[in-house]
Amino acid sequence: MQPSDDTPTMGSEPTRQRERMLAGLPYRVDDELLQALHRAHRLCQQYAALFIDDHVAARRVLESLLGYVGEGVVIRPPLYVDYGSHIRVGAGTFINFGLVALDVAPITIGEDVRIGPNVQLLPPTHPIEPVSRREGWEGGRPIVIGDNVWIGGGAILLPGVTIGENSVIGAGAVVARDVDAGVVVAGNPARVIRTLD
Repeated sequence: MQPSDDTPTMGSEPTRQRERMLAGLPYRVDDELLQALHRAHRLCQQYAALFIDDHVAARRVLESLLGYVGEGVVIRPPLYVDYGSHIRVGAGTFINFGLVALDVAPITIGEDVRIGPNVQLLPPTHPIEPVSRREGWEGGRPIVIGDNVWIGGGAILLPGVTIGENSVIGAGAVVARDVDAGVVVAGNPARVIRTLD
């Protein structure tokens, strides 16, 4: 059953589900968001189909899909997003195969970032309370990745995480807390194993 847009509001809280989502408030997927999801999924498929044979056309599709794509960005398909339009990728960034970037909240990727294969950027949150979860409520918290960060293959960044510039995230790490600039983190949960000069 499709959730309705009858969310109770207080004061000046946004009433449209998309506005609520982007404001970090609880929201449910309505027809507007569902159409945006379908659009993004179609563009992801088009991007993958064009990537090998027509880089110019593929770049145009990527620019239509994402909120911002800097100069010299390379994103190897497949790419999986929710909406795409809430993702910003800085110049010179390289993203390997299989990125999952569920942008129910903004995802900001800095310049000259290196992201290994099968990395997951996961802003979505869901209620702990079972009734709200069953009713389809969800939320999200932004993810920010600073300049010149290297994220190893299979790493997972959880909601609300900020990665400081020049840091390294080890392969397979699960990052649940902010990471300072200039450190190496690894493990589950990720912890600092080295400080960089």
